[in-house]
Amino acid sequence: MPERPWIELFPGVWRRRIALTDRMYQMEVRLAVGSHVPLHSHPEDQVAYIVSGHLRFQVGDNLLDATAGQSVPIPGGTPHAVWTLIDTLAIDTFSPPRTDYLTADGD
Repeated sequence: MPERPWIELFPGVWRRRIALTDRMYQMEVRLAVGSHVPLHSHPEDQVAYIVSGHLRFQVGDNLLDATAGQSVPIPGGTPHAVWTLIDTLAIDTFSPPRTDYLTADGD
């Protein structure tokens, strides 16, 4: 199966889908140092797993840092944001799949 293309979400934040089922969407995310994902929410549950790097998350009213080997669960509907402290590679998994990402992927 050929690799999917990288799609820019925000300046310095790129994603590409790596897996999809009826109940789950998984993507790689490359984040450049200094990049930021603004505060937002979506109905899908999300788990962010840090492969390498260092991210600071706001999840609801909580701030927490995550580094390689750590994951951050984000319940659906919870406002959250991300700041990139060093270049980072993460794996994000959503359940159910995000229809906005499927549309952007051309599916």
